[in-house]
Amino acid sequence: MLEECGADLLHIDVMDGHFVPNITIGPVVVEAIKEVATIPLDVHLMISDPDYYAESFINAGADYLTVHAESTPHVHRVVQKIKAAGIKAGVSLNPHTPISILENILDNIDLVLIMSVNPGFGGQSFIPHSLEKIRQLKKMLIKNGANHIEIEVDGGIKLENIKAVSDAGCDIFVSGSGIFKVENSQEIIKKMKTLISE
Repeated sequence: MLEECGADLLHIDVMDGHFVPNITIGPVVVEAIKEVATIPLDVHLMISDPDYYAESFINAGADYLTVHAESTPHVHRVVQKIKAAGIKAGVSLNPHTPISILENILDNIDLVLIMSVNPGFGGQSFIPHSLEKIRQLKKMLIKNGANHIEIEVDGGIKLENIKAVSDAGCDIFVSGSGIFKVENSQEIIKKMKTLISE
């Protein structure tokens, strides 16, 4: 259904009940999705010890693999492992985490995921300060000649705010309840795409 509606990626939230309170899915389910999906899998690890688990999700078929800066003291090592596997490496920042934490790894990543809610549960409201954080990140990337790095935003993205998020500098928009809790998902995705292309 998502592919037919025009989704460009499938964002898969992996939660371990430790780094975040909720528990979702593991590599076996990602592998099953990979067997039927025709669009890339954007796998977001909201887990402790991503160093240990990254290889399992790489082997399961992730096209993008994103780890949280807060989840490991060895972010550089993990993103190097992901890049060495030939897939796109991302780093995610919780709402309270400053973008300055990224300065020494910009050469090693393809994506920065800004959490615009506190991770762990769907259906939360977009944190307004996230817009300024996205703008600051965009400026940092330009200043460092890192325009190739995509900015992804996850949390509370809906038809009503997607234009503002786009204007702030976002490239990839993750929407859960904004798509699944509406009557016509296909129409909403089309409208979202129209708004971000304006």
